[in-house]
Amino acid sequence: MKWKKIGKIFDPRQHTLPHHCTEFAQSPQTLMCDDYMRIYFSTRETDTYGKYVSHIAYVDMDKNFKNIIRISKHTVIESGDLGCFDEHGIFPLHICKHNGKIFGYIGGWSRRVSVPVETSIGLALSRDKGETFKRIGNGPVVTSSVHEPYMVGDPFVRIYDDIFHMWYIYGTKWLTSPADREPQRVYKIGHAVSKDGISWHKENKQIISDTLNSSECQALPTVMRHKNRYHMIFCYRQATGFRKNKKRGYRLGYAFSENLTDWVRDDDNVGITVSQDGWDSDMMCYPHVVKSGNTVYLLYNGNEFGRFGFGLAVLESI
Repeated sequence: MKWKKIGKIFDPRQHTLPHHCTEFAQSPQTLMCDDYMRIYFSTRETDTYGKYVSHIAYVDMDKNFKNIIRISKHTVIESGDLGCFDEHGIFPLHICKHNGKIFGYIGGWSRRVSVPVETSIGLALSRDKGETFKRIGNGPVVTSSVHEPYMVGDPFVRIYDDIFHMWYIYGTKWLTSPADREPQRVYKIGHAVSKDGISWHKENKQIISDTLNSSECQALPTVMRHKNRYHMIFCYRQATGFRKNKKRGYRLGYAFSENLTDWVRDDDNVGITVSQDGWDSDMMCYPHVVKSGNTVYLLYNGNEFGRFGFGLAVLESI
């Protein structure tokens, strides 16, 4: 792959966001509308305990991502109820259209005591063209299990040959390190299939090989089909020390598949990396690939996990 960076296209600090949020526009996820592109993202407010709570907002842009049309004045979906899997935030909200319905897959977060968080994946539907979403129920549709014991999240769903395919992450272990105040999670990319987008069958295995080490963290896969091959971009990092040492922070990785089952990792051909300076010089993370017209775009976050917004790149060759 070869990508051309366009630059940062949305900075949350320059706009009024719901819930008095002033920073973070994490994990941009798109909904193609008739004459514009809606980009959902996760932003944050601080609660009465001084901890972050993530909310979903959106920005509408023209289909070549050059001009902002509007920004949501409300949260797209309410926070989860007391004790639910998404009580303390949603990151991300991934969108999938099917048979006239707009599915919203929820990456739900809830706080724990011995470790910082637990996550699961829920489902909500929109009946007002993506303005708001309502959960189908208070529980998750994909969550931890015998072989995937922690931190199921980061859903990305596509429908191929009438089968729903979900790529997601799941935790394998927690690590303690002198470099970090709290235990740090290790997570890998998994795959599940469904006939209706609600009941899922997981493969229960890691599908993308490690390159750093066995504790490599892999996150937020995005998949597209191009010329009879499936292409996945994701982000990966070291499990510990990544907040202070930029060399241990997120980079973008790449894998390809001929059959949606067997994936070959090939990071050397991802075609994009951190800049020499500026908003994406320390890390690149939370990628999302979308095709508009005949052009393939890559949305992604930069330094500090999207605190300062998201940017855009255009695919020049593959």
